[in-house]
Amino acid sequence: MLKTCSVFLTLSLFAGPLSAQPAAPTGLTATGYDSHIELKWNKNPEPNILGYRIYRQNEGETNFSYVTFTTSDLPYWLDFTGQNSGTRIYRINAVSTGGQVSDYAQPDTAATHTMTDDEFLDMVQAYTFRYFWDFGHPVSGLTRERNTSGDVVTIGGSGFGVMAILVGIERGFITWDEGLQRMLKIVLFLEGADRFHGVFPHWMNGQTGKVVPFSTLDNGGDLVETSFMLEGLLTARAYFGGNSVDEIVLRTKINQIWETVDWNWYRKQNQNVLFWHWSPNNNFAINFQIRGYNEALIVYLLAAASPTYAVPGQLYTLGWAGNNNYVNGNTYYGYKLDVGPALGGPLFFAHYSFMGFDPRNIKDAYANYFKHNRNHTLVNRAYCIANPKGHAGYSDVCWGLTASDDPFVGYLAHEPGGSRDNGTIAPTAALSSMPYTPAESIAALKHFYRDHGDKIWGPMGFYDAFNVGADWYTHSYLAIDQGPIINMIENYRSGLLWNNFMSNPEIQPALDKVGFTPEMTAATAPGGNINWRVFPVPTDGKIISDLDTGHPATVSLRVYDSRNRLIMTQIDHQRLNTDKRTIDLSAYPPGVYFLQLATDNNSWFRKVLLIH
Repeated sequence: MLKTCSVFLTLSLFAGPLSAQPAAPTGLTATGYDSHIELKWNKNPEPNILGYRIYRQNEGETNFSYVTFTTSDLPYWLDFTGQNSGTRIYRINAVSTGGQVSDYAQPDTAATHTMTDDEFLDMVQAYTFRYFWDFGHPVSGLTRERNTSGDVVTIGGSGFGVMAILVGIERGFITWDEGLQRMLKIVLFLEGADRFHGVFPHWMNGQTGKVVPFSTLDNGGDLVETSFMLEGLLTARAYFGGNSVDEIVLRTKINQIWETVDWNWYRKQNQNVLFWHWSPNNNFAINFQIRGYNEALIVYLLAAASPTYAVPGQLYTLGWAGNNNYVNGNTYYGYKLDVGPALGGPLFFAHYSFMGFDPRNIKDAYANYFKHNRNHTLVNRAYCIANPKGHAGYSDVCWGLTASDDPFVGYLAHEPGGSRDNGTIAPTAALSSMPYTPAESIAALKHFYRDHGDKIWGPMGFYDAFNVGADWYTHSYLAIDQGPIINMIENYRSGLLWNNFMSNPEIQPALDKVGFTPEMTAATAPGGNINWRVFPVPTDGKIISDLDTGHPATVSLRVYDSRNRLIMTQIDHQRLNTDKRTIDLSAYPPGVYFLQLATDNNSWFRKVLLIH
């Protein structure tokens, strides 16, 4: 009680004359998770609320104890209790800037409980979603660069945020109409924002749409950031595919943005490579060519796909893959890397271009990028396990080197080997690799949360990075690190973003144009090989499924649309050896569909592009 009185006295001394007593907070709820309890309440309507006092009564106690004071910025407070904390009762009251204290809110009770893997994924996605929804810029709806950025929004991170909105709808965090209205706000703002031959700047003011220079020379268009935005917008265009007025307006505005990007301008007088930056003041002074291997593969795919300013397919080979060090071919810790630098580089290479672009079952002249990204992730993890520099904390569950905030230089693209491995781990690295290494990534998630959560788990999910050896745990959030977490977890869980982006009619022809071809991996089941052919792909309506199980097996064959909705069941738990049938999709709209073949022990998918 003495602590409570001292807080009140301090507030009274520095706040001036007493004001009217604020109303008691409403809507207090306590929700228990695996190792923490979250309090959430409705913000008081009075404009002079300084913050809220939190009180707790632990199991077996008879009185409430004062715990902490929290400001009124976000109406959340997390009590990281650890597992099996018992039942706790909470109450709060509001404090005004004049030092007046409200009555208590109606108390609520919660307890922690051991969570399943799906519950962990639900929790991480729900918390991370808040960065894009609750913390989205109030005027533009775009995503702030970081949690301290004020009006500065980031175009690439906002593209990730667009995809996060779709995840939020599918997971029930918001309604369909709420997501659609936020999308309309975003595209209507982008329509009037600064563009440079159709290309957005890296940063802009979220109130005005005017460019905010990223550096002295970088005050114009940023082709890579714009590509990340388009990756999100095209995914949303496919997702909101209905005939409502708002959906039609949204798709029309997205088309206008998409078709305005002059990719050829960024070739700098028709060179066989794309350039990252251009500005009316400095032209191509930065002179930075976009060459791989790094995070920018999506740039060349979209440039080839453009309906208005498409670049020749040869730019993919001569520009993107034109470096003499694009191909790798070496093996590290038992994993071969077909492309990219030694040890793979920072893990964001495996995330940014692949939130929309689905790399499964296709390859170009250099790699199957799903397999490459998996091996890249496993090399990154194996390096942390080997820990050649002896950093504190590294282990089989504490791994993940990528670009993030840094305790020594502020921000650094951490990667295995060399000076960029300084002991800093970013949760986004392991979590965003969920589609490639689900078991390893979920194990890392649980370790980050259970063993470090009191330091790195906050109201919008995992904080950006930590360094055990330096005893450094940042409380920052970055859009480009939060976005891959929620989005790549969703691709692991449902393929939602992959399916929608790939269903855009411009994408498959662009993949063909730059040299991607199907790569079907032999499917193996207990007792022998399953041979399963699906053709022709693409199709104008009818496809043939030709199956030979090699031995009697119980089989199901189902067809799903791009939003993972079951549209037909062809075989339902029948025991057979062979089956050849024609599947008629001619009554369905053009787009991407998936055939699922399932036995008692395994499941396989084939992607089908339907064109009319």
